[in-house]
Amino acid sequence: MQKKLFINGKFVDACNDEQLQVIDPSNGSVLATVAAAGAEDVELAVQAAQAAFANPNWRRTSGAQRAGLLRDIARGIKQNLQEFAQLETLNNGKPLPEAQWDIEDSIGCFEYYATLAEGLEADPQAIALADNNFVSHVVKDPIGVVALIIPWNFPLLMAAWKIAPALAAGCTVILKCSEVTPLTALKLAQIISDTELPDGVVNILCGDGASCGAPLVKHLGINKIVFTGSVETGRQIMRSASDLATPVTLELGGKSALLIFEDVDLDAAVEWTMFGAFWNKGEVCSATSRVLVAQSIYPEFITRLCAAAQRIKIGNGLHSEVKMGPLVSAAQYQKVLNFIALGITEGALLISGGKRPEHLSAGYYLQPTIFTDVPTDAAIWREEIFGPVVCVNTFSTEQEAIDLANNSEFGLAAAVLSQDLSRCDRVAAALDAGIVWINCSQPTFIECPWGGRKASGIGRELGPWGLDNYLSIKQVTRYTSRQPWNWYLDLPTDESPDVDQ
Repeated sequence: MQKKLFINGKFVDACNDEQLQVIDPSNGSVLATVAAAGAEDVELAVQAAQAAFANPNWRRTSGAQRAGLLRDIARGIKQNLQEFAQLETLNNGKPLPEAQWDIEDSIGCFEYYATLAEGLEADPQAIALADNNFVSHVVKDPIGVVALIIPWNFPLLMAAWKIAPALAAGCTVILKCSEVTPLTALKLAQIISDTELPDGVVNILCGDGASCGAPLVKHLGINKIVFTGSVETGRQIMRSASDLATPVTLELGGKSALLIFEDVDLDAAVEWTMFGAFWNKGEVCSATSRVLVAQSIYPEFITRLCAAAQRIKIGNGLHSEVKMGPLVSAAQYQKVLNFIALGITEGALLISGGKRPEHLSAGYYLQPTIFTDVPTDAAIWREEIFGPVVCVNTFSTEQEAIDLANNSEFGLAAAVLSQDLSRCDRVAAALDAGIVWINCSQPTFIECPWGGRKASGIGRELGPWGLDNYLSIKQVTRYTSRQPWNWYLDLPTDESPDVDQ
């Protein structure tokens, strides 16, 4: 397993020889020790990316050539799929089947953007002009050197979401992975080093926000910042970027609502509620953790939800039958426990879970947790918890459900469950979110835009919108008339120009 930084096509130690310990969340032991990047390493990575962007070996590659390189990366991941999945489970804690799913989606992401890269070779878009003496068209150029900063909840998949479109566009990359979950990013660096990708096109750094992230986003050599993570960190990045007018794409937090109407199939509603709130241990920015249930079905729904949640098998993600692994770190575990204690203090009713499973004495394990009667001004109702905690309230009318769902600083996602498809469409149109699911929760497809409104971020990733993040639009206009353009030169030769006295 590679444990060094990847800069300019080589694996290197950190300039200051700093290292960080990677923890196994299933037992709290040290899983690996890897190099920790600082400001000097950021400088070397930016210099390498700048040189690679200027190098004709990369700058003059066609979309078809870049597509071939993306498919080489996809092939390399596929050949090592099980190793990637095991590293993801060991480092993040998620069950192995979920990790395998993530790796397969990562492969699909590189393959998808390979296809879009080939499409960049199409003829430039012509523009009809009122003046027939001019012809104008639009060219899409790579934006340059991009800083990509990813979180710890989907380590390889988040790297793929950003690296694949950036390379498809022709950019060069500095990826800063989370210091909590760097292992699959370093494994990806090994795959990339075995391709024909020119040195410096992709650079991968491990390090914390203060030592590595801050100097990266403040660097004058960065042409674009793309970040997924917390709202507060996103705001700090915006402040730093504003000083240099560096463009940003931000995918931040969420506190998404799930609206359950009285005509649903209750078993399906319970399943989608659990998948929306407990999948990936609830460490999902789009988790539908605010559940709004029609009053008429509320008692039966709650009974079934609690019974089903208590049957979820919790344990080491490498063990078969496990559906929920440990939270990613001691810090995150304590944060979620603090939220649970605060919820009780604020008057919410804890009706299931909320503590460590009795059969697990070590590791960052937590039972799936259900609160009811949650005050809508309580922190657990309004703030992102990022753990397996769901809050349930009731509604009496469709408009009340919509108002409760939209009453949030976030606007990433929402979901509605009902057999009345006209109502589903009506409610979906009224929900203030970038992503709305109907009769499901959390499915994500590479072809569709991903991103939110309000405090949930700026811009969109995935699909062709994700590619546009890394392209600069250039207008090219040509004068076509054979007649000279004389505005200043077509003057009488016997007159002198006016001169201020």
